[in-house]
Amino acid sequence: MEQIIIHVDMDAFFASVEIRDNPALRGKPLIIGSLPGERGVVATCSYEARKYGVHSAMNIKEAYRRCPQGIYMHPNIDKYKAVSGQLHEIWNAYASAAEAIALDEAYLDVTQQAQDLEGARQIAMTIKRRTREEIGLTCSVGVAYSKTAAKTASEEKKPDGYFEIPTPKDFVDLVIDRDVRTLYTVGEMTAEKLYASGIRTVRDIREMQDMVVRLLGKQGQWITKLAFGIDDRKVTPYRPQDAKSIGREVTFQEDVDNFELLKDVLLLLALCVERRAQRYHLYGNGVTLKLTYFNMQSITRSRISSACDCAVTIWQEAVRLLDGVEKRPVRLIGVSIYNLSGEENRQLTLEDYFTDARQHRDAELKETLGALQSRYHLDFAGHLEQIYQMDTLHKTVEYMRKHFFNRDTVGNAARGEL
Repeated sequence: MEQIIIHVDMDAFFASVEIRDNPALRGKPLIIGSLPGERGVVATCSYEARKYGVHSAMNIKEAYRRCPQGIYMHPNIDKYKAVSGQLHEIWNAYASAAEAIALDEAYLDVTQQAQDLEGARQIAMTIKRRTREEIGLTCSVGVAYSKTAAKTASEEKKPDGYFEIPTPKDFVDLVIDRDVRTLYTVGEMTAEKLYASGIRTVRDIREMQDMVVRLLGKQGQWITKLAFGIDDRKVTPYRPQDAKSIGREVTFQEDVDNFELLKDVLLLLALCVERRAQRYHLYGNGVTLKLTYFNMQSITRSRISSACDCAVTIWQEAVRLLDGVEKRPVRLIGVSIYNLSGEENRQLTLEDYFTDARQHRDAELKETLGALQSRYHLDFAGHLEQIYQMDTLHKTVEYMRKHFFNRDTVGNAARGEL
């Protein structure tokens, strides 16, 4: 084997962490995500819930229809991140290169450490044992000659599984009569295009290569290579500075048509973006606003800015973008910065040379947060650390929405408008 790659994937990660921490949940259909009656989707669920047809990304209302007896919980992202750090520390110790692609998933290049398939098998078993003994969770591990084959292998014997795919022939023999979605990058929309042309299995892709390329262009070329077991991608360690953007968004439990409230929410989102960017010493050179309207139509608006390194600037740019969009009820709002660069590569602005300018921005943020505190009777300035947590952010935004609605209702009633 020219390269030996391990793919590690935790089993129902969020749900498994909650079950570990509360054994009373063991054996029950546990569903992590939104709660019944809320807007949102399933983040993950226990294997007991999957027996009812519940799966990740399913609308929470559909999940409840299928499994009304399930136990529903909001995710505790900060706890999962902490556990993820422990997991990756274990896994990375056995690899010359590690590529984390999610909190609970990674590719490991063990070519040098393993030397051969038997060595890789021993590493995989050690990873499984340490994950179980030190973290109290199970993982599924695949060993293979490529990244695609390793991911396929880790999914083959879930949960708590182990599988090997040593060669391209082994990979092809395994998947040739499976649905096209078995292959990496073939999602629902791509699959529908292939189905419409009579291409339903990996074997069909191999036999109708020209048609696949005509339908899908470069993606079709890639999919065709995968159908023959060809994937020479290397394990590439993730670097925060390689990200295309940094953003945060929230979904409202009821549509919001008051754009002044949306501007207030944008400030909290901008603070979260600033915090994450500072953690990795990154700066943006543009701001993007994302909106999803009540009818599920999504739009994005962007503007270039050379000073997207603080919450106030990000917020002000986002507000300008918001002022220019059509005013309709909004279901989701988000803000992000893009064209990222590291501190050492950042183009300096005039404000960088003047302490007074930076102090002015700090004072402006303090004043703006003070105005929010007066409007919503919340101590934003004193509790920013909590706001950065996803669950607290969502609860705060919902409180603001309800407060704004109640204020408008009372005001309208006082004016005799109801």
